[in-house]
Amino acid sequence: MKKFILAMVFALGWQQAAMAGFAEGATAYNSKNYAVALKEIRPLAQAGNADAEHLLGLMYYMGRGVPQDYKQALEWHRKAALKGKADAQYVVGAMYYTGNAVIQDHKQAVAWFRKAAEQGHPDAQQVLGLMYRYHIGGMPQDNVIAYMLWNLAAANGSVNAAEQRSQVLKSMTQEQIEEGQSLSAAWKLNTPLPQKSRTGGG
Repeated sequence: MKKFILAMVFALGWQQAAMAGFAEGATAYNSKNYAVALKEIRPLAQAGNADAEHLLGLMYYMGRGVPQDYKQALEWHRKAALKGKADAQYVVGAMYYTGNAVIQDHKQAVAWFRKAAEQGHPDAQQVLGLMYRYHIGGMPQDNVIAYMLWNLAAANGSVNAAEQRSQVLKSMTQEQIEEGQSLSAAWKLNTPLPQKSRTGGG
């Protein structure tokens, strides 16, 4: 189970925001010109821009343009996460899951993954699905909720979620599959995700 967590943060892509100042920093970061990125991004992050806080957190996490510092990475990501930035919520969840720069706390990880997943973050949906599938972090074992989450994540381009959905199908009844599909179809972005299913408890 460790390999999917280890891959989570490194699989994060960077989505540019169309705002003055930040766009230059993000472009520099994508071009591996980290000194320029830091010059552009740090003042915006210090001014409370959530996109900049998240990117500065990634720079500290990866040690790009700054010395690698997980505590700084967590601090900047948490600032952005509290403002509702889904990518940052996902990273904070991953750091709680692994106990990276913070005391390991799977319940906190679940809470942050859920916040990101409810905004449609496919990696958060995929990981939350794994936590339901394998009864991690206090989550009930529920193949239907796992299937629903992987359905949503796969629709947003997650190849891992599509593969995991194919695997879980082998151990689901037709009734469970139908409930998972129904839950997927009914769910609306930025609304609470169901925490348990009618047929999927195991």
